[in-house]
Amino acid sequence: MSSFKIFHNPRCSKSRQTLQILKEHDCEVEVILYLETAIDESVLVDILGKMSLSPRDLLRKGEQEFKDNNLKNSNYSDQEIIKFMIQHPKLIERPIVISGNKALIGRPPELILDLIS
Repeated sequence: MSSFKIFHNPRCSKSRQTLQILKEHDCEVEVILYLETAIDESVLVDILGKMSLSPRDLLRKGEQEFKDNNLKNSNYSDQEIIKFMIQHPKLIERPIVISGNKALIGRPPELILDLIS
C-alpha cells in the first residue's frame, strides 16, 4: 500500500471529499494542515516539480490576498510568487495530494484515484 500526504484545509469541501476518498481506499495518509503549519520553500518547490506546474498555476486567484498583493501582475518572478504563497498559505490551491514522486490537486476530488490505482 502506498502512503499519501494531503495538504488539507478542513473548511474546504473539496479537501474533505479528497481525504474521504483516501480513507475509503484504506490509504495510509499523513494530513498536513498547511494553514496551521508553515510550508517550507523547498517543500513547495518540490510539489511544483512533481506536478510540473509554475508557481502561478498553483495560486488561488479568488483569495483576498491575491487581490491585495496585485498577484495578477505578471511582473512577479516565480520566486516572488512562492514567497507570497509561503507568507499567505491561503493562496495555495487545495487539496494537494502526494504519493511518491507524483502530486496533484484534488479538483475534482476523484482525480486522486489516478494516484491510488
